[in-house]
Amino acid sequence: MSALDLTRQSGQRNLEIEVLRALAVIGVAVHHLQGVLFQPGLQSLTALFHYADFWWGVDLFFAISGFVIARGLLPQLGGERGAGRYWPSWIGAFWIRRFLRLLPSAWLWLTLTLLAVFLFNKTGVFGSVEANLKATLAGVLNIANFRLADAMFRYEYGASFVYWSLSLEEQFYLVLPVLLLVLRRHVAWLLVAVFVAQALIFRSVFWMTMRTDALALGVLIAMLEQGRIWIVVDPRWVARFPVSRTMAVLLPLAGMCVFASGWMEKWPYRVSSIAMLAAWLVWMASYASGYVMGDGYPRRWLAWIGARSYAIYLIHVPVYFGMREATQRLIDAGVIHRWPPSWLSLLIALVLIGLLAELNYQWVEQPLRAYGRRLADAFECWCKGHDGRARDEQASRLGSVASSP
Repeated sequence: MSALDLTRQSGQRNLEIEVLRALAVIGVAVHHLQGVLFQPGLQSLTALFHYADFWWGVDLFFAISGFVIARGLLPQLGGERGAGRYWPSWIGAFWIRRFLRLLPSAWLWLTLTLLAVFLFNKTGVFGSVEANLKATLAGVLNIANFRLADAMFRYEYGASFVYWSLSLEEQFYLVLPVLLLVLRRHVAWLLVAVFVAQALIFRSVFWMTMRTDALALGVLIAMLEQGRIWIVVDPRWVARFPVSRTMAVLLPLAGMCVFASGWMEKWPYRVSSIAMLAAWLVWMASYASGYVMGDGYPRRWLAWIGARSYAIYLIHVPVYFGMREATQRLIDAGVIHRWPPSWLSLLIALVLIGLLAELNYQWVEQPLRAYGRRLADAFECWCKGHDGRARDEQASRLGSVASSP
């Protein structure tokens, strides 16, 4: 039995997927250092980002989400088709689990960020009240990607700008189950077309906030996993030598950094190339066989970060802005006389992000995730009972018609 089968049967988390989540959120957090924590920015980061930037973390998140979500939905689709399951039950249960997994934490940090705009914004670092009210509403309604596309280079967005990617994922979660139900396996052709089309179009601001190529590739990986070809293409060669495993991970990461850099900005295929490299990493991690990172303390540390990556993604920008506000207030009060070294600001920010992410994970995400599973199971049971009664009534009516003269 493969490691993947053991992981499935035991219900354990795929730690290599968690490692990729950690790498993704670290990349995003590093990208936002310039201009968010450090304003107007550090010369060293400017020089670095010209040759290697890190916003590819969002695309890696997309590829992971496409794979993980489709991997959970596809068996449900097979069961619905083979056993005559009532389709609203598994789609509704999926939406319930997603809602309680993602939205409470998102709304919590939207609320806290908005409170900071009113109560902890003497320097104006969080932006204007009007912009943040509109940004908060866009985040709650999951249309932040459309607002960001409209606001980019035109007007102030607000402090919750990272919610654009969460809105795109929520839209994906709404549409994907319906596409799988209607198109079945033919949805693969649609996903290929989505990837090819986005590779060929000009990446305007709008299309940058609607980039679903990594999501599409993640779903395709999950669909391939359902067939025999998955065993044939198992990259066992990666684990044969430490060098091969290292290069199979580091080269794609380096490639994404280069494609995201300033000097590659005008290359039209860089976003699709990042999506393909992210899909490569997800493909290797999907086997849960140590192809991305073998067991040891580094993987355990990164898996810890990965499990809290959603909270870190929500929290890091408010913490960065809060650090700037607090520092300026200390200077104005005469407690300190100048801005601290950048390494010290970064260290304090990392500690705060880690503590707040742990609290969010333990007190918000985990309880609501468990509650979402229970509520989804209860909904499925209710749907099964409703479907059973409907079938009994239909059979009774057919019996009455058959027995009538």
